[in-house]
Parts: sequence; C-alpha cells; structure tokens
Amino acid sequence: MQPASTPFHPIREGEERKPRTHHDLLVECARRTAEALRSTGAATDAQISAAFTQANNALSEDRPVELLECVARAQGYDEEFLGPVIGSLSEAVASTLSPAPPLIPFAGKLIAPSAFYESFESLHKLARVLLSPVIFAEDTDAVGVASINPIAALLMSEEVLTAVDRRFDIKPFLTVARMDYESWTFLTRKHFGL
Repeated sequence: MQPASTPFHPIREGEERKPRTHHDLLVECARRTAEALRSTGAATDAQISAAFTQANNALSEDRPVELLECVARAQGYDEEFLGPVIGSLSEAVASTLSPAPPLIPFAGKLIAPSAFYESFESLHKLARVLLSPVIFAEDTDAVGVASINPIAALLMSEEVLTAVDRRFDIKPFLTVARMDYESWTFLTRKHFGL
C-alpha cells in the first residue's frame, strides 16, 4: 500500500481562516496522525484504538499526551525501547507528508525562546497541548517548531504563522522539523514544566 501524501499548504494572502481552538487542533492532529499510521501500516486499528483510550485517560487528568507515544506503548514496548520505536513511528508519519520535515538531532540543545512565549502566551499554551515546542525564534522573522510528531509540528507552525502575521503583519520564515524522543522529552519538560 502506498502512503498517502498530505501536502502542507499555508494560508494564502487574502485568505481568511476560522480560528481553531486548542481542542480543535488536538483532535485534528490525532485524526491525521492515526490516518498516517494506518496508511503506512505502522500501527493496526486495534493499536490505534488502544492508544486513543490511553490518550483520553491522560487528557481527562489534564495531562498533555502525544499519540505516537501512546501507540508505542499500545504496541507493548517497554520504556527503554520507546525512543527507537517512536522514531520509527515518526518516520512513518513524516513519509506521508510532502515535503517530509527533517529530523534535527541537536534540537534538545537549543535555548528556549522565552521572549517569544511571553509575547505569544496562547501559542505557548498550544505548544504544550500539541507537545510541539518552538525550538527557536529570531525575533518574529524566523521561527522553528519541532516535535516527535511531524503533524503536530505542522499544525503548530500554521498557528505561529497566523498569530505573527495577525499581530505584526509579517509572514515569518518557518522551519518545521522532527526531533528524537530524548530531545523531545527534555524540551517538553523544559518548555512546559512537564
């Protein structure tokens, strides 16, 4: 079975987009991630269903959760094997995107963009919901977003583009990337206090 291609199309000039809530974006991320995992054969329907159950339990306790991590756990992997398994799941999801966001091995070494988060508090909250941190922000001209889940990073980048454009009438240069599991767990703790 060939993976489906899901191109990233930013908002075109003059287009209006209905505001999406954090919940809307989380649901869209989960839906698109599940479709990508299913279409690539990286996870079965039963594993995806079990992952959704785990994710919903975490969300009911107000804990942010990443579907790829839940799928890896639903596949029966122990903690010490999560990194490589999640890396494979991330690669499978990325293969459905055109272009596929690259893996940045040094993402965990980048300094948290505190000033950007302070200026855009709602984006900081959304980044926590999607577990997709802003990995760099050079003023508002160039912003980088990354996650273990490339779909979460794409959705986050769309919201960054919209928020910066709305406030400053600037369309920033956006970098969308993937990171490894260890960098991601480090950055989500550092950026979101998890």
